[in-house]
Amino acid sequence: MIRVLLVDDHPVVRRGMRALLEELPELDPVGEAADGAAALRFLAEAAPAGTDRVDVVLMDLQMGAGMHGVEATRRITALSDPPAVLILTTYSTDGDILAAVEAGATGYLLKDAPPEDLAAAIRAAARGETVLAPPVAARLLGRVRAGRPTLSPRETEILELLAEGLTNRQISRRLFISEATVKTHLVHVYDKLGVDSRTAAIAAAHQGGLLRRSR
Repeated sequence: MIRVLLVDDHPVVRRGMRALLEELPELDPVGEAADGAAALRFLAEAAPAGTDRVDVVLMDLQMGAGMHGVEATRRITALSDPPAVLILTTYSTDGDILAAVEAGATGYLLKDAPPEDLAAAIRAAARGETVLAPPVAARLLGRVRAGRPTLSPRETEILELLAEGLTNRQISRRLFISEATVKTHLVHVYDKLGVDSRTAAIAAAHQGGLLRRSR
């Protein structure tokens, strides 16, 4: 059996995913977590038990005020003998995809994937194979072919906060970094995007698929 940990901040989504996995052969949803921190606690408690070892973590990206999926993925993949982390999300921007891959995610699926594709992806992840949803693979391939700029996860994070209307000072407080560090990151962002203002940077990032459209 492939033991799966479900990580999503919506109880209804977790309940639905659990019900789906319980109906699929070889898949056993052994636990749930509402955010990344809870997932790490579950893994720490399950490891000594041996029989409860998690093979695949099915990870959402954005989880309210809790630890988000990219940071949780980074910490999980840094563990000794970590489980595979398979991202399952509604977001398909280049920034999200690249940040998750850089954090060590084995695969990236969208929540509208058919059940059979999800099951196949979980089994592949458990075997150590990389799994990308077709739209995700197409975006990455398009970026490579076009040679478009790539922002680091921190640069993307700062640009997202900038798009929300936060000032440099507010961003520094949100991320627990200095204003000087924020300005340095913005200089790099402007240089990569070929712009010289906040408004132009946000517009270019949206046009290039680096940021999510506001919902």
